[in-house]
Amino acid sequence: MHKRVLATRAFVARGLTAALIAAALIATAAQSGAASAQTPKDIKWGTGPVGSSGHKALVVLADVLNKAMPELRITVLPYPGAVGTVKGFATGDINGYYGSDVALKEFAADDGRFKGFKSHVKVEPVQSFWCYTLDVGLAIKASDRDTIKKWEDLSGKNVYTGPLPFDTRLHLENAMKAAGVKHVYKQVDLSTAGSQLQSGSITGMIIYAAGGETPAPWIAEASLAVDWAALNPSADELAKLKAAGFASEEVEPSNFHKKADYVKKVTLLPFYWGFDLGMDVSTDEMYKMLKIIEQHADELAQSDPSFRQIGHGQMAAFQKKALESTYSLVPIHPGLAKYLKEKGQWDAKFDSHVAKATM
Repeated sequence: MHKRVLATRAFVARGLTAALIAAALIATAAQSGAASAQTPKDIKWGTGPVGSSGHKALVVLADVLNKAMPELRITVLPYPGAVGTVKGFATGDINGYYGSDVALKEFAADDGRFKGFKSHVKVEPVQSFWCYTLDVGLAIKASDRDTIKKWEDLSGKNVYTGPLPFDTRLHLENAMKAAGVKHVYKQVDLSTAGSQLQSGSITGMIIYAAGGETPAPWIAEASLAVDWAALNPSADELAKLKAAGFASEEVEPSNFHKKADYVKKVTLLPFYWGFDLGMDVSTDEMYKMLKIIEQHADELAQSDPSFRQIGHGQMAAFQKKALESTYSLVPIHPGLAKYLKEKGQWDAKFDSHVAKATM
């Protein structure tokens, strides 16, 4: 009898131990699954160098998205120029890029800075979010206003149109060529552009502002080193630019926050910019991101006025406006398509250009 009791107790103990082990395994598996579900997806997002419009804007945008989408972990990576981010994305080095319509046109045509690059492409660029235009123009030293009155007066003179990798430089160079200006490009450090203009090392320099309203941070630094004046193209030059397909606009000189304005209006040439993610971000993730950006658009504009063009309920319309000139260049993210269809801003001609969802 005693042996039978001991055997029964041993059997019960073994069963209890097995049950405890099983429970522990289940708990461990549940904790592991929960930890896995909470692990955010890392997004390495390229942008322009520190001091550029793109770097400042993406830092602000990433801060909002990291708080609102804990499932993502965005890291901002500055590059010498936006074109480098497009190439870095296409070769699989980063998950997001800072792209302009100028760069995407070159990419699509396998031309310019992308000539011969297509053989290196591992990941096709996708357009997923257009955030603002950058609007470019020219400036000279204010004391030169009596002798330099139009763009053509810069022919034969040293002009800094921006760092070599900058799309703003390329857009301005293309415009000057279209207007018949045969200047000499001189490369200087971005941080010394103002002092170089003041010393006469360069006779002209690029100026630009997001949406025509928000100058790049480096321009504020240049304004401390030199008293510059905007140099507008002449009526004949504007006609040549229009014939070559360049859009133009007139903005208030006070947008550049200088003590003296010198001109009634500043003529600038806008083109589109976006922060783009690829197909490793799902349709629903991209759609959610766009909705969050829309909800925080006014807040973004307060932190960085570059985002004003998508604020006050304008975001969906701005996306469509940009796509009108870019939809055939690279595929459209299906998350952007979903967002625009919901907003009534989709055009049927975009249909065949939507990227195929892989997730």
